[in-house]
Amino acid sequence: MGDDRLQSEHCAEKLRALGDPTRLKIIDVLREGERSVGDISDVLQQDIVLVSHHLGVLHQAGILDRKKQGRFVFYRLKEGLLSKPEKSDTDHLDLGCCRLEVPRVNLDVKLNK
Repeated sequence: MGDDRLQSEHCAEKLRALGDPTRLKIIDVLREGERSVGDISDVLQQDIVLVSHHLGVLHQAGILDRKKQGRFVFYRLKEGLLSKPEKSDTDHLDLGCCRLEVPRVNLDVKLNK
Protein backbone atom coordinates (compact mmCIF):
# COMPACT_ATOMS: atom_id res chain seq x y z
CA MET A 1 0.00 0.00 0.00
CA GLY A 2 2.16 2.81 -1.27
CA ASP A 3 -0.40 5.60 -1.50
CA ASP A 4 -1.88 6.38 1.92
CA ARG A 5 -4.57 8.86 0.87
CA LEU A 6 -6.17 8.71 4.32
CA GLN A 7 -2.94 9.59 6.12
CA SER A 8 -3.73 6.65 8.37
CA GLU A 9 -1.19 7.33 11.11
CA HIS A 10 -2.22 10.96 11.47
CA CYS A 11 -5.91 10.06 11.41
CA ALA A 12 -5.45 7.28 13.98
CA GLU A 13 -3.66 9.73 16.29
CA LYS A 14 -6.63 12.11 16.17
CA LEU A 15 -9.12 9.30 16.76
CA ARG A 16 -7.09 8.02 19.72
CA ALA A 17 -7.07 11.53 21.20
CA LEU A 18 -10.86 11.69 20.90
CA GLY A 19 -11.27 8.24 22.45
CA ASP A 20 -11.45 9.51 26.03
CA PRO A 21 -14.67 10.74 27.70
CA THR A 22 -12.99 13.76 29.29
CA ARG A 23 -11.52 14.83 25.95
CA LEU A 24 -14.91 14.57 24.27
CA LYS A 25 -16.35 16.77 27.02
CA ILE A 26 -13.56 19.29 26.39
CA ILE A 27 -14.45 19.33 22.68
CA ASP A 28 -18.05 19.96 23.69
CA VAL A 29 -17.06 22.94 25.87
CA LEU A 30 -14.80 24.42 23.18
CA ARG A 31 -17.53 24.32 20.53
CA GLU A 32 -18.79 27.56 22.06
CA GLY A 33 -15.40 29.28 21.67
CA GLU A 34 -12.04 29.83 23.25
CA ARG A 35 -11.68 29.09 26.96
CA SER A 36 -8.92 29.15 29.55
CA VAL A 37 -7.77 25.97 31.24
CA GLY A 38 -9.36 27.17 34.48
CA ASP A 39 -12.70 27.86 32.77
CA ILE A 40 -12.73 24.39 31.21
CA SER A 41 -11.81 22.84 34.54
CA ASP A 42 -14.68 24.70 36.24
CA VAL A 43 -17.26 23.66 33.63
CA LEU A 44 -16.18 20.01 33.79
CA GLN A 45 -15.77 20.13 37.57
CA GLN A 46 -12.45 18.33 37.25
CA ASP A 47 -9.00 19.01 38.61
CA ILE A 48 -7.10 21.59 36.56
CA VAL A 49 -4.03 19.32 36.29
CA LEU A 50 -6.12 16.53 34.75
CA VAL A 51 -7.84 18.92 32.33
CA SER A 52 -4.48 20.41 31.37
CA HIS A 53 -3.13 16.94 30.57
CA HIS A 54 -6.09 16.15 28.32
CA LEU A 55 -5.80 19.54 26.59
CA GLY A 56 -2.16 18.74 25.86
CA VAL A 57 -3.11 15.42 24.25
CA LEU A 58 -5.72 17.13 22.05
CA HIS A 59 -3.26 19.86 21.10
CA GLN A 60 -0.55 17.33 20.25
CA ALA A 61 -3.03 15.51 17.99
CA GLY A 62 -3.69 18.73 16.07
CA ILE A 63 -7.26 19.16 17.27
CA LEU A 64 -6.74 22.31 19.37
CA ASP A 65 -4.84 25.57 19.11
CA ARG A 66 -3.54 27.29 22.20
CA LYS A 67 -2.19 30.68 23.13
CA LYS A 68 -0.62 31.99 26.26
CA GLN A 69 -1.61 35.32 27.75
CA GLY A 70 0.45 36.09 30.81
CA ARG A 71 0.12 33.12 33.14
CA PHE A 72 -3.07 31.86 31.47
CA VAL A 73 -3.35 29.42 28.57
CA PHE A 74 -6.38 29.57 26.28
CA TYR A 75 -7.53 26.76 24.00
CA ARG A 76 -9.84 26.65 20.99
CA LEU A 77 -10.74 24.15 18.32
CA LYS A 78 -8.51 24.26 15.25
CA GLU A 79 -9.86 26.52 12.53
CA GLY A 80 -12.05 24.53 10.14
CA LEU A 81 -12.40 21.52 12.45
CA LEU A 82 -16.01 22.22 13.42
CA SER A 83 -18.84 22.68 10.96
CA LYS A 84 -22.37 23.56 12.02
CA PRO A 85 -24.82 22.61 9.29
CA GLU A 86 -27.95 24.76 9.30
CA LYS A 87 -31.19 23.10 10.36
CA SER A 88 -29.34 20.22 11.96
CA ASP A 89 -29.07 19.15 15.59
CA THR A 90 -25.53 17.88 15.11
CA ASP A 91 -22.15 19.48 14.52
CA HIS A 92 -19.40 17.78 12.55
CA LEU A 93 -15.75 17.43 13.49
CA ASP A 94 -13.84 17.21 10.23
CA LEU A 95 -10.62 15.34 10.95
CA GLY A 96 -9.54 15.30 7.32
CA CYS A 97 -9.65 11.53 7.02
CA CYS A 98 -13.16 11.21 8.43
CA ARG A 99 -15.96 13.27 9.90
CA LEU A 100 -17.64 12.70 13.25
CA GLU A 101 -21.15 13.83 14.06
CA VAL A 102 -21.52 15.35 17.50
CA PRO A 103 -24.96 16.28 18.90
CA ARG A 104 -25.38 19.90 19.91
CA VAL A 105 -26.10 20.68 23.54
CA ASN A 106 -26.99 23.90 25.28
CA LEU A 107 -23.99 24.97 27.34
CA ASP A 108 -25.58 28.21 28.57
CA VAL A 109 -26.43 26.63 31.91
CA LYS A 110 -22.95 25.13 32.34
CA LEU A 111 -21.19 28.37 31.40
CA ASN A 112 -23.45 30.57 33.54
CA LYS A 113 -24.64 32.69 30.60
